[in-house]
Amino acid sequence: MRFGWGLAGLLVVLAIMAVAARKQLAGTQQALPAPVQQSAPAGGKAATAPEQGRQIEQQVKQQVETLTQPRPMPDEAQ
Repeated sequence: MRFGWGLAGLLVVLAIMAVAARKQLAGTQQALPAPVQQSAPAGGKAATAPEQGRQIEQQVKQQVETLTQPRPMPDEAQ
């Protein structure tokens, strides 16, 4: 009888841990934004890999700058 209760308790704990792990892993998976289609430059040539890399780097820097700026605080009503 004691063995049965111990086994049942162990199974309940394992089930709770599995549900918690599944929720935690599901929370870390986020949809990535769709890649931005780059148009060809005016010259008609496609951008080379280093140019594309620089463009992506600039986009990331701009996004980080906008995210790190402090939010404007509303003026306190007096």
